[in-house]
Amino acid sequence: MKVLSTLLALAACVTTATAATLYDVPLKDIDGKETTLKPYKGKVMLIVNVASKCGNTKQYKELQALHQEFEKEGLAVLGFPSNDFGGQEPGTNKQIKEFCSTKYNVSFPMFDKVVVKGESKHPLYQELSGKESPFPGDVKWNFGKFLVGRDGKIIARFEPKTKPDDIKVTTAIKEALAKK
Repeated sequence: MKVLSTLLALAACVTTATAATLYDVPLKDIDGKETTLKPYKGKVMLIVNVASKCGNTKQYKELQALHQEFEKEGLAVLGFPSNDFGGQEPGTNKQIKEFCSTKYNVSFPMFDKVVVKGESKHPLYQELSGKESPFPGDVKWNFGKFLVGRDGKIIARFEPKTKPDDIKVTTAIKEALAKK
């Protein structure tokens, strides 16, 4: 019994250990290459869970426009496909990449499909929406958006129906970009 309780305690430590910062969370890009968010250190990041077969999918166009407008100022729009809501992202990474590039001319970075809610939530989304986040609570649907400042701290959260070109989103981005 003592061995079992020790093993359970160790397992709890391992599963509750979080990355030191968002930049340290292990990720894979859309092509399956191991990566992190370290290349975006010092940039403002708009992290979005995306899907190809959703009523909000047309937000790709607005996300791409944000990327083009603010990339030179230091904004990184980052797409994280997820199939958590109504099976609306059933494709493989290759299919997702092809869809995004051909249908919406997406040139912002895309990542491996992740789980954004529930017990199997990806470590990135544990950081973004977990109980230690300034904006805790599971992502409610596709195209939930988290704005992260140049310092790696989460500064805003926008629900899926809030479009990327909404004044609340663009104002928050501009304010974050102004902070050097």
